[in-house]
Amino acid sequence: MTSINTFESAFKAADKAVFTYRPVAVDRVLLVTDLARDQADAMIAPVRAFLSAVDDARTEWSALGAEDFDNVKSLLDRVEEQRADLIVTWRHLRSDAWRWPFSLGEYLDVLVQATTTPVLVLPHPEAGRELPHTVANTDRVMAMTDHLTGDDRLVNCALAFTQPGGTCWLTHIEGEAAFARTMAAISKIPEIETEEAGDALKAQLLKEPHDFIRACRAAIEAEKLPVEIGEIVTMGDHLEQYRRLIEEHEIDLLVLYTKDEDQLAMHGLAYPLAVEMRQIPLLML
Repeated sequence: MTSINTFESAFKAADKAVFTYRPVAVDRVLLVTDLARDQADAMIAPVRAFLSAVDDARTEWSALGAEDFDNVKSLLDRVEEQRADLIVTWRHLRSDAWRWPFSLGEYLDVLVQATTTPVLVLPHPEAGRELPHTVANTDRVMAMTDHLTGDDRLVNCALAFTQPGGTCWLTHIEGEAAFARTMAAISKIPEIETEEAGDALKAQLLKEPHDFIRACRAAIEAEKLPVEIGEIVTMGDHLEQYRRLIEEHEIDLLVLYTKDEDQLAMHGLAYPLAVEMRQIPLLML
């Protein structure tokens, strides 16, 4: 390697992502249900208790019941009229497909992609799959991604939904399968020593999110936020790892991105996670 390349690598390594804390305001919340109107209104109180971290006396709450929409378009129209900061709903609206673990239901599949408003998805009330601590509070929140570094919005949203005194877990799972494919390609290049390159690449991939979480923790401590920061940076299968971590840390809310700038469909990693993680609420950004 030339001295110029060495200098360039050292310069890039020293360029670390910073975190900027920005409070997330939730002034208007819309609860979307497939219940009768009086039942939908009665659901507001327990949901407010669950979301006490972002709810206060000034927060405006409203609810939609089964009579307020009868197809996807009418639901989108009602959501647009409300202009809420947060939509709360559950899987398989107006459907009994919650009995099978294959989708989120047609209403939710479209809703999370057609609106820019964050959607908080609760377990289906009839499914009985909630973990014992689910929908009680949000003292254990987990931000999920495979590209945590520099992702201020994801971290700020996870912080906002973590109740005071709780733990906000910042996690980065590096895909093991993708790493293996990269290493298989490197092993075919005779000029590169495979084992050494693999060790260096893995160390760098995990170092960057570690550094970013350190920056997050420093900024949060400077703001004196009453939230503890948990850190998980590892490599493995995303579904397997998050399933284990949710159970191990008794997570109340998983925060994840669902939109992909390059396609209309849900982000490739988000959809299988959203379909399979049926036992806890998900905040889908």
